[in-house]
Amino acid sequence: MTLAIALHLLAAVIWVGGMFFAYMALRPVAGSLLEPPLRLALWAQVFKRFFPWVWAAVVVLLASGFWMVFAGLGGMANVGVHVHLMLALGIVMMLLFGHLYFGPFRRLEQAVASEAWPDGAANLNKIRQLVAVNLGLGLLVVVIASAGRYL
Repeated sequence: MTLAIALHLLAAVIWVGGMFFAYMALRPVAGSLLEPPLRLALWAQVFKRFFPWVWAAVVVLLASGFWMVFAGLGGMANVGVHVHLMLALGIVMMLLFGHLYFGPFRRLEQAVASEAWPDGAANLNKIRQLVAVNLGLGLLVVVIASAGRYL
């Protein structure tokens, strides 16, 4: 159980922390300092490096979460509402990430490769919106995970 908790927390920190850094620190700086072609190329490369970590986090979160619930806590019937909420919101986050990855991110990469800057900007804006939603959900999950059983 200790290993599952540690892996679960590390995966959540990597994913939510990465979104927080990208949205709250990198995005404003890149937007104010870089011209669109360079900004779009930067984001395509940042996402290309970050998204494999998110895929790994998704796998680890699911595996460690179900490991804790079924091997350590006796199944879904024996856990609190906060665990059900955490799972539901986590699945929504994973689905949003899958949409982001296979939709706007792929189109951003194609736009950057073909230097179609308006298309790239439109897809980067969609990614920004999806990351904003997922970041909000991720922060909410962190609160539920850490304080949920006391509510």
